[in-house]
Amino acid sequence: MATEIASPHDIFPHIRIVMGMVIGLGVTRLLSGLARIVQHPGQYRLYPVHLAWVGSVLLMLVHFWWWEFGLYAIETWTFGKYLFIIFYAITLFLLCALLFPDSMLDYTSYEDFFYSRRAWFFGLLAATYLLDVVDTLLKGPEHFARFGNEYLFRTPVFVALCIAAILVRDRRFHIAFVAAALVYQISFILRLFDTIV
Repeated sequence: MATEIASPHDIFPHIRIVMGMVIGLGVTRLLSGLARIVQHPGQYRLYPVHLAWVGSVLLMLVHFWWWEFGLYAIETWTFGKYLFIIFYAITLFLLCALLFPDSMLDYTSYEDFFYSRRAWFFGLLAATYLLDVVDTLLKGPEHFARFGNEYLFRTPVFVALCIAAILVRDRRFHIAFVAAALVYQISFILRLFDTIV
């Protein structure tokens, strides 16, 4: 006799715990890196663009945890959906690891480190924008439609900017990119995610 083990709403907290552990590791990585800077401010020369991306990714992690509450609406959970959510969270963790490495011994400054690893960082950042599209679709067509044409325009623009950031080392471009990304990110959150629904 087949019996239902749990309802979809019982399964979601179980998945959220695992997702939260991975996101928690990312937040820990960023906060530990910032704490190391405070503890040893003169050890490596700081770079404002690097610090701005640290702020952006930290906000992204906090926002990810907030917006993933929308997964409660999924009626049928499969291992594939679960694996996708965990993979998305792992991608975000790897972004954090690329901002604060285990060791800086091979680098003279955070600027040196940031530019030497920019292909990995911006490649993963572009991947998160694409993963977000799948994540949004998982939550249903109504959820996807809520973001309108802005969402369909935003994703390819940010992916293109990430590709440009891989190819271009010009400091002015990177300053403009991180500044625009932060302003847009804050605006996007306040306009579309201020309340959890």
